[in-house]
Amino acid sequence: MVKVSRRRVLASGAAAAGVAAGMTALPGLATRGWAADPIRVGAVLPFSGGLELFGNQAKLGLDLAMQEINAAGGILGRPLEVLYEDNKTDPKTSVEKARSLIGRDGAIALTGPILSSSRDAMAATVERSKVPLLYATNYEGGACSRYIFSFNTVPNQELAKLLPYMHENFGGSTYMFGADYVWPQQMFAAAEGIVGQLGGSVAGKEFTPWGVKEFAPVIRRIADSGAKVLLFALPGGDGITFIKQAEAFGLFDNVTVAFLGFAETYLGAFGPGGGQNMWVTVPFVASGQQPGVQDFVARIRAQAGNDVPISHYVMTHYNAMNALRDALTRKDAVSAEAVVDGLEGLTVSTPTGPVSIGGVDHHVTLPMFLAKTEGAGLVTVQDLGRIAPEAGCS
Repeated sequence: MVKVSRRRVLASGAAAAGVAAGMTALPGLATRGWAADPIRVGAVLPFSGGLELFGNQAKLGLDLAMQEINAAGGILGRPLEVLYEDNKTDPKTSVEKARSLIGRDGAIALTGPILSSSRDAMAATVERSKVPLLYATNYEGGACSRYIFSFNTVPNQELAKLLPYMHENFGGSTYMFGADYVWPQQMFAAAEGIVGQLGGSVAGKEFTPWGVKEFAPVIRRIADSGAKVLLFALPGGDGITFIKQAEAFGLFDNVTVAFLGFAETYLGAFGPGGGQNMWVTVPFVASGQQPGVQDFVARIRAQAGNDVPISHYVMTHYNAMNALRDALTRKDAVSAEAVVDGLEGLTVSTPTGPVSIGGVDHHVTLPMFLAKTEGAGLVTVQDLGRIAPEAGCS
């Protein structure tokens, strides 16, 4: 686990992206001779509190983007600096860190967090300060504002192809189980409509609070329901605990998992041979054979090591920083408003292909892939092409 409390990272071309806490710049920065102050972006991410596996994945993408941007001359001749703050997987802390990054450090944009509750808590600060949030986590939709941009999926992009495939190949009875907060609740509401349109049935739906250690009762209810598919939305350590207990019970002998919010980092935590044949729809698969994907994976591993898992959270945060670069270059100006104006309607080149940002709703049309867990990662089953978001804006 990467422990981050207060860290400034300014990536240079040849320097390693991981630095010790408290270091203000990477080695070699002074020799570059930057003529202007850095452009600062605040990253409010969980490096503790239960969702650190997502925060660490986001950091991999942000670090690589910084390194590459600065190696290529920065943005309009100025270096990019990301200031990391640990929100401890807590909405209140997220707000405190956001205010500090904007007011004290002069960040012209923020990225992160992971939880929807943390994003919603930060929204008022973003609006009041008029500093954009580049949100790169898949979520339930509906965060529609001049100052919020979504770089990951909303429900239709994850569910519209996944659920029909599960219905056709594994059975029409679905049990839904997830954490008791807005993202699983809204994902399941959208899923119920799709299951009904397919002629399937919802065998059960329930939510759990954080911190549960014993899932035997719900595992038995799922087994007794006769469901053939488990639509699963319990992130972080709680999700790992559930999957391990369900596998020990034998639940997945008869039930196939459609895993929402999946990250490849889970697989190592499930233990040898664990977590197999779980199905996902994601905007990036690290084992993909596209040249851009293979090159991206190689660059991440050169930076972070050959054994590091690489999920779509790495890519979407990487994309967000490159979009910020393109937005400021497009407007030939450095300010929070230039970020907003430059991002609207922008198309960004990414490892999987072009990603287009909506000019009004600020959500992305992006390539999507149906995949399943196999071995230590994901394998692509279908390239679904580019899918436009149904952002949920009124």
